[in-house]
Amino acid sequence: MTSEVGRKGSYEKLDVEKVKKALEVSGGGGGGYQIFMDKLCCFNSQHGGRGSSSSGKGRSPQGPIKYGFSLVKGKANHPMEDYHVAKFHHTKGHELGLFAIYDGHMGDSVPAYLQKHLFSNILKEENFWTDPHGSISKAYERTDQAILSHSRDLGRGGSTAVTAILINGRKLLIANVGDSRAVLSRGGQAIQMTIDHEPNRERGSIENKGGFVSNIPGDVPRVNGQLAVSRAFGDKSLKSHLRSDPDIRHTDIDPNCEILILASDGLWKVMDNQEAVDIARKIKDPQKAAKHLTAEALRRESKDDISCVVVRFKGTLQPIRVKELSHRCIFLQKLFRSCVRFLPLVGGLGLLRAGCGGCARAPLGLATMGGY
Repeated sequence: MTSEVGRKGSYEKLDVEKVKKALEVSGGGGGGYQIFMDKLCCFNSQHGGRGSSSSGKGRSPQGPIKYGFSLVKGKANHPMEDYHVAKFHHTKGHELGLFAIYDGHMGDSVPAYLQKHLFSNILKEENFWTDPHGSISKAYERTDQAILSHSRDLGRGGSTAVTAILINGRKLLIANVGDSRAVLSRGGQAIQMTIDHEPNRERGSIENKGGFVSNIPGDVPRVNGQLAVSRAFGDKSLKSHLRSDPDIRHTDIDPNCEILILASDGLWKVMDNQEAVDIARKIKDPQKAAKHLTAEALRRESKDDISCVVVRFKGTLQPIRVKELSHRCIFLQKLFRSCVRFLPLVGGLGLLRAGCGGCARAPLGLATMGGY
């Protein structure tokens, strides 16, 4: 993300010693630094890092949910500043799918820090399982405070974030700050799960804090003439006029949910939500879908770094077990027979003989009731 008007590629580079010191201060220790760097440099792993491009894929070890990712450096004259997370994690008897895009600006040390710490900070919240919304919000704010307190080491840059937590393949929690976006396909229809935090959208909040929004012809609106988003991690010099609290949304994953797309604004600047969904839905392999999306964004001359994670849900919900369905149908059949004397004989027998897609014993339509 380009953050200042008239910058000429003078983006600060990642200072290894500064990041090392910051990780040690945050509790990572020397070993944490080495693990961090190992993950940072392994482009085929599930954690994004620096480089001109990277891609990969994976799946849930307990079900058919699959994911793929693709990151491509933009044409701007600075190092790659997008990072991602895509992995499955097991804790307290639950399977969590953890997916994220972090789009940095003015350096890549802040998105690198988020990649290392944001999800772990969320899961450390003691009330995560009882109050996930509150826990995510607290973790975002605490992570931002940690970044600001380490600004001497991490630099003066910042980052957007969009995070998705998939719980047991059934519940989806989405949070974001900035303009990285999450879009869900349900029955082929694109549903935007995040809010783009643009300066004009939150002008009132910025001005109430003493800031202003510039609207220079030929340029996007910017906070104090500098930053093109109204919420972000880091950005210490602008923080008094910015917010870092996330918008959070949740939904159930039902049989109509097909794919989830997380992407930086390098994609969304040149492609609308429905276009992205239409492209990804046609490609069964989520890695190929993610690569197709980033390639299409490049073809449309997107100048920014482009990062994309595609999660495929279709077919993830387990069918009703035959034995369980049969027991339900026997009960419903007995209940139905007790009422049949009040129905015309032919009609009653006809309903009793009516089949259902799952079990021939069931009266029409009843086999699919009961919360399934």
